[in-house]
Amino acid sequence: MNYNSKVTDYIENAAPEHSDMLNILRKLIHETVENVSEEIKWGFPVFAKEKDFAYMRFSKKHVTLGFYNIDKLVDPNNLLEGEGNTLKHIKIKSLAQLDSDLIKSWLKQIAN
Repeated sequence: MNYNSKVTDYIENAAPEHSDMLNILRKLIHETVENVSEEIKWGFPVFAKEKDFAYMRFSKKHVTLGFYNIDKLVDPNNLLEGEGNTLKHIKIKSLAQLDSDLIKSWLKQIAN
C-alpha cells in the first residue's frame, strides 16, 4: 500500500476513536481500489485513481467518507447524504456503524 505520510499525520491528529475508523477506511480504500493514490487536498485526505473519487475527514462527533462523481453509485437505502449533483457522503459515528462490505461496494462502483 502506498501511504502518504501527510495522510498518516492527519489520521494521527484525530481523536483515538476517529483515528481507528479513519485507518480502517484508508485500508479498505487501498485494498479495494488498485493503484490508488492519496494526498491532502483542502485540508483532508483525498483518494484518486485517474481522478479523485473519495475523501475522508473527521469532526468532533463523526468521520465522514465522501464520494465524487456520485452518478456511478447505487444507494438503494438512501444512506448517502448531500444536496449536490457531484458529491455525497456518509457520516460514521462508531466502529459498529462502519459497514465494510457496503463501503467496498461503493468504492468498486466509484473508482472504475
